[in-house]
Amino acid sequence: MAGQGTWQPKEEGLREICGVLELHISPTSDKPRIWQQLQHYSQFPDFNNYLVFIFAHAQGASVEIRQAAGLLLKNNLRSAFKLLDPAYQQCIKSQLLPCLGEAKRDIRNTVGTIISVIVQQERILGWPELLQVLVRCLDSNDINHMEGALDTLSKICEDIPHELDLDVPGLSERPIDVFLPRLLQFFQSPHASLRKLSLGSVNQFIMLMPTALYLSMDQYLQGLFVLSHDPVAEVRKLVCAALVQLIEVNPSFLEPHLKNVIEFMLQANNDADNEVALEACEFWSEYCEAQLNPQLLREFLQQLIPVLLSNMVYADDDESLIDSEEDESVPDRDQDLKPRFHSSRFHGSEDMKDDDDDSLSIWNLRKCSAAGLDVLSTVYGDEILPTLMPLVQAKLSTSDDGSWKEREAAVLALGAIAEGCIRGLYPYIAEIVEFLLPLLDNKFPLLRSITCWTLSRFSKFIVQGIGHQKGYEQFNKVLMGLLRRILDTNKRVQEAACSAFATLEEEAAEELTPHLEIILQHLLCAYGRYQKRNLRLVYDAIGTLAETVGGELNQPRYLQILMPPLIAKWQQLSDADKDLFPLLECFTSIAQALENGFSQFAQPIFQRCIKIIQSQQLAKVDPSSAGMQYEKEFIVCSLDLLSGLAEGLGSGIESLVSQSNLRDQLLQCCMDDSIDVQQSAFALFGDLARACPAYLHPCLSEFLNVATKQMSTPKLTESISVANNACWAIGELAIKVGQEVSPYVMTVVSSIVPILQHAEGVNKSLVENSAITLGRLAWVCPEIVSPHVEHFMQEWCTALSMIHDDIEKEDAFHGLCAIVRTNVSGALNSLGYICRAIASWHVMTSEDLHNEVCQILLGYKQILKDGGWEQCLSTLEPQVKEKLSNYGKFKTDHLFGSRVKKLRFWKHPT
Repeated sequence: MAGQGTWQPKEEGLREICGVLELHISPTSDKPRIWQQLQHYSQFPDFNNYLVFIFAHAQGASVEIRQAAGLLLKNNLRSAFKLLDPAYQQCIKSQLLPCLGEAKRDIRNTVGTIISVIVQQERILGWPELLQVLVRCLDSNDINHMEGALDTLSKICEDIPHELDLDVPGLSERPIDVFLPRLLQFFQSPHASLRKLSLGSVNQFIMLMPTALYLSMDQYLQGLFVLSHDPVAEVRKLVCAALVQLIEVNPSFLEPHLKNVIEFMLQANNDADNEVALEACEFWSEYCEAQLNPQLLREFLQQLIPVLLSNMVYADDDESLIDSEEDESVPDRDQDLKPRFHSSRFHGSEDMKDDDDDSLSIWNLRKCSAAGLDVLSTVYGDEILPTLMPLVQAKLSTSDDGSWKEREAAVLALGAIAEGCIRGLYPYIAEIVEFLLPLLDNKFPLLRSITCWTLSRFSKFIVQGIGHQKGYEQFNKVLMGLLRRILDTNKRVQEAACSAFATLEEEAAEELTPHLEIILQHLLCAYGRYQKRNLRLVYDAIGTLAETVGGELNQPRYLQILMPPLIAKWQQLSDADKDLFPLLECFTSIAQALENGFSQFAQPIFQRCIKIIQSQQLAKVDPSSAGMQYEKEFIVCSLDLLSGLAEGLGSGIESLVSQSNLRDQLLQCCMDDSIDVQQSAFALFGDLARACPAYLHPCLSEFLNVATKQMSTPKLTESISVANNACWAIGELAIKVGQEVSPYVMTVVSSIVPILQHAEGVNKSLVENSAITLGRLAWVCPEIVSPHVEHFMQEWCTALSMIHDDIEKEDAFHGLCAIVRTNVSGALNSLGYICRAIASWHVMTSEDLHNEVCQILLGYKQILKDGGWEQCLSTLEPQVKEKLSNYGKFKTDHLFGSRVKKLRFWKHPT
C-alpha cells in the first residue's frame, strides 16, 4: 500500500478495500473468509488511513460501506492507535473533524464514536484542536454541525467525563467550564435531538459533581423543570433519570423543590411511554433510601400506591408472557442458561457473595413497581394498608380468565408488603395463606408461580404457627402445595416452586424431619425430569435441605432415595463438563450434613476431586496435553467439596489424604494467581488443619509462609477474601500445632495489628478473624505476643467486643487472659477496653474461661488500690458494670502472685 509522507490513497487499494467492506456487510457472504482478509489488511501500516479516507471522502460509496469502514476503524484504533506513526495519527484525526457536520446522521453518529475512542487513548490534551472545532460547531446555527458536535461530546461525557474536569495546558478554563454553559443553553433548543443530547451530556456529571455543575445547579434545575413537560418521551426519561441521580448523590439540591418533584414523578410514573414510567418509578426507592422527610411523601401515598399497583400488572408485550407456556419437555435454549458463577468458600460472618439470582433478568416497570412498593412498606409500614388492601381485594375478587393478570398483580403486591407491613397483616396471615393455597393449582402458570413466591415471603410466619394444630395443618398444606408445584410441567412454575421451597426449608429447618421421605421423593423425581436450567435449583434445594436438617438425613431409607441418582449423574458427567459445578456444591452440603455417614461415598468422590484439580493445573500450562481448556471453577468447586469432606468426616479424612498428593496440590493452589482459587485453597488448608494437622506437618513452614504473605499484601483490598481465609487458617493451625508456629507469630501479628487499627474501613469478617487469630497465637505463644501488647490491646479488645459468642471467641479470650497474665503492667492502660470486651459476652459457657476472667478482674482489683479500681469502673457504661458483676461471684485463687508485689506502688494512670 502507500508509503509514508504526505499520504494519499491508491485507487486500486481503495477499490479493493471497498469491495471487501461491501462483502462484509452482505448477509450472504462468507464471514470467516472476509474477516480473514480484513485481518490481512490490518498488517499494512496505512490500512487505517484507507479506512478513514473511505469513511470521510468516498462520496460514491454507500452510507453502509462508509459506516462499516468507520466502525472497523474504531475497533482498530481502540487497541492500536498509540502504536501508529504520529503522521498517520494526525492524518486520521484531521479527516475525522470535518465529518462532524456531515449531512448523513449515521456518519455523524459514527464519527462521534471514533473520536471518543481516540480521546480515551490520547486524552483531551493530546488533541487540543478538537475542543476548538467542537466549540465552533456548537456555536454555529447549522443543525448538522450542532448535532454532530453534541453527539460527539455526549459520547465523551459518557466514556470519560472526568477528563473534561481537568486542567488542559494552554487553556484558561477547564473543558467543562467551556461546554457546560452551552449545554444548558441547548435545553431551550427547538430541536428535540439537541435537547436530548445536551441533557444526556450534563447528566453524566451528576455523580462526579464538578464545581462547574455545582455552581450552575439552579440553572440546571430550572432547565430540568422546563424539560419535564417536553413533548418528546426520551427527553422526559432523561429528566426523570437526572432527578433520581440527584436525590441519590445530594438530596439537598432537591429539598426546596421536593413537592413539585414528587408531583412530576407521580405524573411521569403514569406516563404512556413505558421507559419514562420505569425511570420515574426508580425515584420512590431512592427517596426512601435518602432518608428525606417521610411526611412529605406520606401526603402522596394515596395517589402513588394505585399507580404502583397498576404498573405491577403484566404488560401485553412482557417477555414473560411469551415464555410462560413453555413445557418442561422443551429443551432449554442457550440464552436460557445464565452464566453460572461459583462463590468460593468464605470463613466469616460477612459473606462476600451476591445471592441475587435475578441479577441477569430484565428490569422492567412491573419489577420496579413491586420493589418500590416493598421499600414504601418498610418505611410507612401499616400506614399503606388502608389504601392498598381494598385495591388488592378488588383485584383478587375477579374470577374470569380475562382478568388473571390483575389477580397476579394483587398476589405480587401481597408478597411485596409481606415484611414491611407484617404487623398489620399478622392477624390475617392464616386467612391470606388459605386464600393463596388454591391459587397454587390455578390454570395460569404465572399465577401459580407468583403464588409460590408470595407464600415464601410469609414462610417465617407459617412456620411459627406449627405449635398449634391449625397452624401445623396449614404448614403441611403449604409444604405439600409447593412440592406439587415442584413437579409442575411448566418451567417457570418449577423455578418459582424450587426457590420458594428452599426459603421454606431455611425457615422450617428441623421441622422438616418428619417429612423427609416425601420431600426427597419429590426432589429426586424433579431431578429426573428437569432441564438444565432448573436442575440447578433442585441441587440448591437438596443442598439447603441437607444444611437445615443435618444429621437427620443420615438414615438408610433417606440415603437410598437421595444418593443413587446423584452418584449416577456424577459418574455420567465428564471432568470437563460444567454441569459438575452445582453437583459438586450439592455434595459439599450433603457431606457436611452426613458427617461420618458420608464415608461410604467419600473415596471415589475424593479421588475424582484430586484428579480434577490435577487435570486443571495441567490444562493451565498445557491445554493440549490435558485434553481440555483451563477453567478455574473446576478447581474452586473441587477444593470446596474437599473442604466439605474435611468438615464432615473430621479426622476420618486422614485415611483419604494420606494416600494422595493433595498436600502438594493445595500448596500450589494457595500460590495460584486466581483470587477465587486462593480463597478456596486457604479454606481447605484451615479445614485440614482442624481435621488432620499431622498431614500438613511436612509442609508446615511453606504453608505458613504463603499464608502469612497474604496477610501483608499491599493490595489487601483486592484480595481481602484470600487474606480473610488465610488469617482464619493460621489461627486454626495454631491451636492444633501450638509452639510450632512460633517462628511466624510476629510476622502474622505485625500484619494483623494494622487491620485492627483501621477496622472501620475493612471487611467485618477479616477484622473478626484477625482478632480471633491474634488471640489464638497469644494463647499458644503468650511470651512472644505479650511484650507488644501496648501497641494493639485497645483495638483488639474493641474487635473482640463485636464478635458473637462462640468457640472461636472463647479461644481468643484464652489468649487475652494468657497475655494479661504474662504482661500485667503492659495491659493495665487498656483495662477499660478489657472490661468492655469481657462484658460483650452474652453467656460465657466455659467454666475454665469464666474462672480465668474472674482471676484477671480480681487481680487488677487488688493491684489498683487507693480508689484506682473504682476510678476504672467509673469510666465504664452502666451495662458494662452490670455484666462485670457476674464475674465477682466465683471463688478464685489469686492469679498474679508475686507480680502484685512488684506493682504495689503503681498509681493508676490518670
